[in-house]
Amino acid sequence: MLSLLNIITSVCALAATAAAVNPIVVKEQEFSDSVTNSRFVIIGIDYQPGGQGAYGTNSGDPLSNGTTCLRDAALMQQLGVNTIRCYNVDPTLNHDECVSIFNSVGIYILVDVNAPVPGLSIDRADPSSSYTTSYLQHIFTVVEAFKSYPNTLGFFAGNEIINDVPTGQANPPYIRAVQRDLKNYIAAHAPRTIPVGYSAADVREVLQDTWAYLQCNNANGGNDTSRSDFFGLNSYSWCGNQSSFTISGYNTLVETFSNTTIPVFFSEYGCNNPVPRAFDEVLAIYGPQMTTLSGGLVYEFTQEASDFGLVQTYSNGTAQLLGDYDTLMSQYNKVNVTLLESSNSTATSLQPPQCNSNLISNDGFSTDFNIPNPPSGAEQLISSGVSNAPTGSIVSVTRTSVQMAVYATNGGQVSGLKIQPASTANRPGQNGSGLSTGAAASATASSGTGSSSAGGNATGSASGSASGSSSASSTGAAASASASSGAYKIGAVGFAGGAVVVGAAAFAL
Repeated sequence: MLSLLNIITSVCALAATAAAVNPIVVKEQEFSDSVTNSRFVIIGIDYQPGGQGAYGTNSGDPLSNGTTCLRDAALMQQLGVNTIRCYNVDPTLNHDECVSIFNSVGIYILVDVNAPVPGLSIDRADPSSSYTTSYLQHIFTVVEAFKSYPNTLGFFAGNEIINDVPTGQANPPYIRAVQRDLKNYIAAHAPRTIPVGYSAADVREVLQDTWAYLQCNNANGGNDTSRSDFFGLNSYSWCGNQSSFTISGYNTLVETFSNTTIPVFFSEYGCNNPVPRAFDEVLAIYGPQMTTLSGGLVYEFTQEASDFGLVQTYSNGTAQLLGDYDTLMSQYNKVNVTLLESSNSTATSLQPPQCNSNLISNDGFSTDFNIPNPPSGAEQLISSGVSNAPTGSIVSVTRTSVQMAVYATNGGQVSGLKIQPASTANRPGQNGSGLSTGAAASATASSGTGSSSAGGNATGSASGSASGSSSASSTGAAASASASSGAYKIGAVGFAGGAVVVGAAAFAL
């Protein structure tokens, strides 16, 4: 019989290790929880600390530093976020720590497969020359890195490749070709179907045609793998508290996508002119007028040169919450989540139109639905898989308390910041009344460089690197390392007369 100490140890560890969230599937117009069948609406934030300029600098991958991810996941959990988007990931690094942390708090991940360097993305000026087997090997390696995580929501095959009428001529067939290749690779090598889609620029003269081209069915009665599974929209048309549902053109977007047969959502939103941002659009995006759409992701979590951040981070691991963080939390807390989770049977029984030139309204946009064949060697690569590709897996989350100092907008240090285990998608308002702070601290950012004092990994058995800095900034208050290794305590617990059986779970303290 298990000793009382062993039982308590196991129960404590189970409390600190969340069961995996359920994978998300696409049901025509909606995302859906694959187990509960509840509708899933994205309440998200774009997450790329350091920006795309940090890619390849050993600090540009947002999901390879467990200590940083623990801090940010705790702040996002309090905010109410259920999804993040990561634009540039290095598939050769180990992401187990970070992805497991986000999984444990009910946060899904949308991953862009491309990278901001020549040869690792489709060149909108010359798509045919950049559609190569070496390019496909890179994006397939990204799939390998993230295919086994249950909280991988989907992959973006492209971002704003089409940004005007001229780029709407040659590029659409290649976007569909990349989507086809990704979906065929996933079908051959992933343990489940993972959605693949596209993130579009909000250029109204080509927006509807881009969506129409990518969502139509190009197969004669069969399964069209080149078709988008979802459609993201990078839109900044709602600016300030003087805007509205009609001034912003949101009413036009609802009309445009009213008969969509794939989920449509804002893959970026949050105009920052004027500042500070009021985020009044949140109640429209998640309100009854826009239930056709599937939510959105605010741009962005960390403060970068473009001034869209919710949180200012420093090289020593400390962070300062900005006013936008508090404002966004306030707006999120007004959202009616019950409304969002109500599935529409009509929306999940739609059939896509057959691809044809009549779907396209702009004379300069492509009506060519002859999708390019894979480049030489690609079909063999899809069949055999990428050799020796690192494949991620969920590991136990053993540390839940944030080890570095985080300061609230009032200057006070946030106390007791930690992640809380969850087995369902995170949502606004479910993690208490907000962050707790002490008196305003004298922790104004110093001009010296800092180094994180938060030693140790935030997860158990991950074997990869976790050495990247989450920010290019070199100032910040000194980091605090006062966290304990476990945030959950069990008081007087009695066990008698039987064995305790726990299913598939990892136990570690």
